[in-house]
Amino acid sequence: MSKTTIAFVGTPNCGKSTLFNLLTGLHQKVGNFPGVTVEPAIGTLHVDNSEIQLIDLPGTYSLQPKSRDEELTLSVLEGKEESLPKPDGVVFVIDGTNVEKALFLFSHFAELQIPTIAIVTMIDAIKVQGGALDDITLEQQLGVPVLTIVGSKGIGVDELKAQFSRLSEFSLPHVWSSEELQTSERYSMARELTNAVLNIHFYDKRTERLDRIFLHPILGPLVFLVVMAIFFQSIFTWSKPLMDGIDSIFQWTQDFVSSQLPAGLFQNFLTKGIIAGVGSVLLFLPQILLLNFFIVVLEDCGYLSRAAFLVDRMMGVFGLQGRSFIPLLGSFACAIPGIMSARIIPSEKDRMATMLVAPLMTCSARLPVYALLISAFVPAVLLGGLFSLQAIVLGGLYVLAAFSGLVIAAVFKRTMFRGSKLPFLIEFPPYRIPTFRNLLITVGNRSKEFVKSAGTIILVLSIVLWALTEFPQTSIPTGTSPIEASRIQLENSYAGQMGKLIQPIFAPLGFDWKLTIGVIGSFAAREVFVSVMGQLYSADVSEGDAPLREILAKTIPLPAALSILAFYVYALQCISTIAVLKRETGSWKWPAFAFGYTFILAYGLSFFVYRITLMYY
Repeated sequence: MSKTTIAFVGTPNCGKSTLFNLLTGLHQKVGNFPGVTVEPAIGTLHVDNSEIQLIDLPGTYSLQPKSRDEELTLSVLEGKEESLPKPDGVVFVIDGTNVEKALFLFSHFAELQIPTIAIVTMIDAIKVQGGALDDITLEQQLGVPVLTIVGSKGIGVDELKAQFSRLSEFSLPHVWSSEELQTSERYSMARELTNAVLNIHFYDKRTERLDRIFLHPILGPLVFLVVMAIFFQSIFTWSKPLMDGIDSIFQWTQDFVSSQLPAGLFQNFLTKGIIAGVGSVLLFLPQILLLNFFIVVLEDCGYLSRAAFLVDRMMGVFGLQGRSFIPLLGSFACAIPGIMSARIIPSEKDRMATMLVAPLMTCSARLPVYALLISAFVPAVLLGGLFSLQAIVLGGLYVLAAFSGLVIAAVFKRTMFRGSKLPFLIEFPPYRIPTFRNLLITVGNRSKEFVKSAGTIILVLSIVLWALTEFPQTSIPTGTSPIEASRIQLENSYAGQMGKLIQPIFAPLGFDWKLTIGVIGSFAAREVFVSVMGQLYSADVSEGDAPLREILAKTIPLPAALSILAFYVYALQCISTIAVLKRETGSWKWPAFAFGYTFILAYGLSFFVYRITLMYY
């Protein structure tokens, strides 16, 4: 079976990744703002007897790279990327609503002389406005076959697949000039060709009307605050029925297993080591789904780039620019893609400052910890009959982390990364209704990663912790109640011994030896904290079937609970994030620095909160 490699090239937000999804079925993130695809995604397509390897390259406006993602695209096309083969052919994707920018990119791309076909997307948007594209003239001018497609609806996809089996029909593009063209000349030629092949001037009345509100100097920030308020409110109120349902399912499962198996080590292993460990984390899956759903909607509908514009002035106060907003907001879902998407920042100093503070943004891994402790210690009451106090506290933690990150970025920019700022330029895509397919793919993919984490790292650590709590087996006096027996076993187990050994370090923060085990264990992955609490504290009250949040409310003092929340605002507790920081910076120095300064901040804030709370508790 023959195998060829074809790369997808185009400007940001041109529909390239949507088309890639349709062809490969690979769950590749699709967002309605520049810089989403930050590294090549690779998929396989079988056509006739051929295996086609497709590479989705980061979107770029030119091949004169100013950022890491643009450098990566050029490197792959030139065959200089060791981990990827040089493409045998290229699918050059042209946004039908933004032809001029695509042709400017093509003027650079043509000089690489790679066999190419061109795809024009958004054809339906052209027809809606009564326009037409002269694809025959465009094909003659570019020197490559031109196909029209509507990626979101799958129109033209079969024709594209058929074209892949005929690589000989890919053509070398016409070089626009044998002399070196100035940027202004390239733009002029791109504009002339656009006018020749497209007989419509795009004027989106809906986008204009919405921008009058969303970009208004007063209404714009107010809308942004309302969007954020709905965001945090929904995490608690909308997810509660699903969370209660999941809680009931796992509780029933534990009871069923306990009733079917004789009491002993194996029954204890299944109920406490596996079911309780993973179940206590999966309980928060509805909140993770909602968090990712709102972020994806903001991305795909086109609002995210407006939000970046709105906060640009505020970011400038802290030495950054609006472009840093995109990686930082992405870090609220997960710091890993947030750090990777910092490649879109042209300034190396801005990029470094952004990556080092990205772990401070409240990622979804912190959400189970926050939700557990807030639901246990903050009353479920409404303020003003409208907003939940729990949602306000959760929002406050998010704001505290974000503001602290910006302040620290300002310190970095005035010390280690001092330098002049580059101008902030961002393109506003038209407002679009997110497609159900892209929502399903992206939200499902992110949620799958959360479940995968619960099923691998957390399961392994839960089993290890179970073993540490059950061994060595302690002799229990005859007549001791089951609850007291569990407490004695826990106190004398390896886990109890380790916790008591390390606990003096965290004693000033109000952590007992069990909380200490939870915090130490969560340095592998923050979600582990919930699993650890589910195992360690289940033996502390007589109501063995009480939900974990009720158990914690009875056993942990309020100052200690608030201290834990404060610690998790800053602590960098994610091995994967540290590894990505090392890869992106090329050195262990910066991950070590990030871990060190965040731990000092976490310890300091936790100590302050604990001592202040004790004064009034």
